[in-house]
Amino acid sequence: MSPAKQVSLSKAIKRAAELREQLDYHNYRYYVLDDPEIPDAEYDRLFRELQTLEGKFPALVTADSPTQRVGGAPLKAFGTVRHEAPMLSLDNAFSEEDLRNFDRRARAAVEAEQIYYQAEPKLDGLAVSLLYESGVLVRGATRGDGFSGEDITQNARTLRTIPLRLRGRGYPRVLEVRGEVYMPKMGFAQLNQRQAEQGEKIFANPRNAAAGSLRQLDPRITASRPLEMMCYGVGKFEDAGLAARHSEILERLQEWGLRISPERAVLEGVEALLKYYQRLGGKRDSLPYEIDGVVYKVDRIDLQQRLGFVARAPRWALAYKFPAQEEMTRVLDIGVQVGRTGALTPVARLKPILVGGATVANATLHNEDEVHRKDVRVGDTVVVRRAGDVIPEVVSVVLEQRPAHTKVFHLPKQCPVCGSEVIRMEGESAARCSAGLVCGAQRKEAIRHYASRRAMDIEGLGEKLIEQLVDKDIVHDVSDLYRLDLATLMALERMGEKSAQNFLVAIGASKSTTLNRFLFALGIREVGEATAHTLASHFGELEAVMEADEEALQKVPDVGPVVAAQIQAFFHEPHNHEVIKKLVEAGVHWPAVPRKTSAAPLMGKTFVLTGTLAGMSRDEAKQHLQSLGAKVSGSVSGKTDYVVVGAEAGSKLDKARALGVATLDEKDFLKLIGH
Repeated sequence: MSPAKQVSLSKAIKRAAELREQLDYHNYRYYVLDDPEIPDAEYDRLFRELQTLEGKFPALVTADSPTQRVGGAPLKAFGTVRHEAPMLSLDNAFSEEDLRNFDRRARAAVEAEQIYYQAEPKLDGLAVSLLYESGVLVRGATRGDGFSGEDITQNARTLRTIPLRLRGRGYPRVLEVRGEVYMPKMGFAQLNQRQAEQGEKIFANPRNAAAGSLRQLDPRITASRPLEMMCYGVGKFEDAGLAARHSEILERLQEWGLRISPERAVLEGVEALLKYYQRLGGKRDSLPYEIDGVVYKVDRIDLQQRLGFVARAPRWALAYKFPAQEEMTRVLDIGVQVGRTGALTPVARLKPILVGGATVANATLHNEDEVHRKDVRVGDTVVVRRAGDVIPEVVSVVLEQRPAHTKVFHLPKQCPVCGSEVIRMEGESAARCSAGLVCGAQRKEAIRHYASRRAMDIEGLGEKLIEQLVDKDIVHDVSDLYRLDLATLMALERMGEKSAQNFLVAIGASKSTTLNRFLFALGIREVGEATAHTLASHFGELEAVMEADEEALQKVPDVGPVVAAQIQAFFHEPHNHEVIKKLVEAGVHWPAVPRKTSAAPLMGKTFVLTGTLAGMSRDEAKQHLQSLGAKVSGSVSGKTDYVVVGAEAGSKLDKARALGVATLDEKDFLKLIGH
C-alpha cells in the first residue's frame, strides 16, 4: 500500500471512530434521555458520512456500528435460547384490596412498618432479554415460556433504543438486561395505514404488531417497523451486585445507554402506590404507548431476596391492572364449548365489536351459574370487556334494551359433542361431560396436548390429522397412537407413503422421553411443565408419583392442596392407570431420575455441556446432573467447575481451555454420574 493510501486509511479509521461515537451519543440523547441536541438533518448527515466511509473501506464496518441496524439476510428459523435465570411472570392485582394485601404480606414477611417500592407503567408489549458481554450486545431472546425463548439477536440489533454497545464504564463483563419491546401508538397507526395501502394484513393492536414485527424471519422487515424498547430490570450478571436498590439498577442501566421508563417513581407505603396508580391511569390515553397497568417492585434488593418466589412469580413484585375498556354489543347466540377436561363452558356469540384495540366476536360466560346471575339471553344488549385486557367477557346486560320473548339459558342435558350425559359434581361450578376420554372433544384435546412440542413432541401430529384419527374411530386414547401402521395412515386424506413413514418415525422417536415430559403429557389438571419437572425431581419414578397421597404430594415444592388433590384424583381413576399401562407396554420409557437429597454428591457444582454424547441426549445428561444436585449452565465462565465434552465440541471447549476449567470426556462423565 502506498504511503498516501496508508494516510488516507488511518484518517478514515480515526474519522469512523469519531462518527460512531457521535452517533451513539446522539442516539442516547434522542432515545434514552428524550432530549436531542441536534436536528434530524444533522444526524442524517453524520450517518451518511459514516456510511460513505464504510463503503469505501469495508474493513471499518463493526458489528456495533450504527449503520448495521438495517437488518441482514433472512433467517430460515429462530434458534432456541435457554434463559440461565428464568424470566418470571408477575402476579396480578385487579382491586385496591389486592394491592393492600400484597403490601401487608410483604411488610409482614420482612417485619417492616413501611416499604419503599419502585413503580413504573406496565407496557403492553413483548418481554425480551438482551445479553451484553464486555459491553457488546451478543444475544437477544424472547421470554418464551419463561425458561427458554427464541433467539432474535439479528432483529434486536435493528431497534435504535437497544444500544449495540453499552456507554461509559463500570458495567459487568456479562450483563443480561430485561425489558419490553413495544410499538408506539403513532407508529402503530402509520404501520396499519401502510399495510392497508399495500393490501397486507392489518394488526389488531400495538402489542400484536410488536410481537409479529420482532419475530420476523427477515430482519429487514423488523428494521422497517417502528419498534422501541424500555428496560425494567436485569437477569444474570457476573459482579457480586449492581446496586442495593432496584431503582439504582435502573439508573445505572440508563447511564450505560439503555432506555428506562420516564414515568418511574420510588414510593413509600401503599397509599402512595394507590395515588400513583390513579395518576398514571389518568394519563393513560395521553401516553405515546399502550399500558395496561402499573408494576410495583420492592426497591431494596436484600428485601427482594428475603421475600423470594412462589411458583413462577416473585413475592416482591405485583402488576396492578387497569380496568378493562368496555363496549356494548348484542348477543347473537349462546354456544357451548367442551374443554379437554370435559367442562362445558357457555360462550356468547356476539355482533363483532372493537374492545381495547381488538375485535371481539366471542365472550366467555364461564358457567351456567354465571349466566343465570347476569341473566344473559340471546338477543340481549350486553356490556363486554377484555378482563385483564386479555380475555373477553360479558360484564352485564342492558335490561332496558332487552327484546320481548327472550328465553332463560340452560346448559344441555347431553354433551353437544358426543351426546353423553352431562353431570355436575357437588361443590363444583363446572358441569362436565361424563364420557371422559370417549368424548371426541376431550380425546382430541388430550391427544393434541400429549403430542405437543413440550410434551411428547410427536412431529406431524397436527389438528387435521388428530381430527381424522378420532373422527374415523382409529384412535380412542393416546396409547392407540403407538399401534398405528403404514396401511392405516396411508388410507387417510392427504397422507402419502412418505408422510406416513415420517409420521411413524416421529411416533417411534417419542417413545424415548423424560419422566417430567411424560407427566406433563398426561394432561393432569393444574400440572404444567414446572410442576411436572418438580414432581419428577422429587419422586424420581412414576410409580412413586402415582402412589403418593395428598400429604406426600404437598411436601413437593410449589405443590399445594389444590394441585395435590388433582394429581391424586387423576391417578385414582382406573382408566388412567389402564392408559399409562398401555403406553409403557407400547415402549414409552425414560431414564431413571435419582431423587434429590441434601447430600447430593454434585451439590454446588456447575457444569456446561458441549458437543454430542454417544450414550445419551443432552437433555438426559442435564437431568442426570440436576438429580445429583449440580447446576447446568449454558455458557462457560470462571465459575464453571466442569465442561462435559462430546463429539464436535464447539467454542465452549476453547473457552474452557482458555480459562483453565476442567473438562470431562464422555467416559469420565458417565463414570462421574455412575451411569
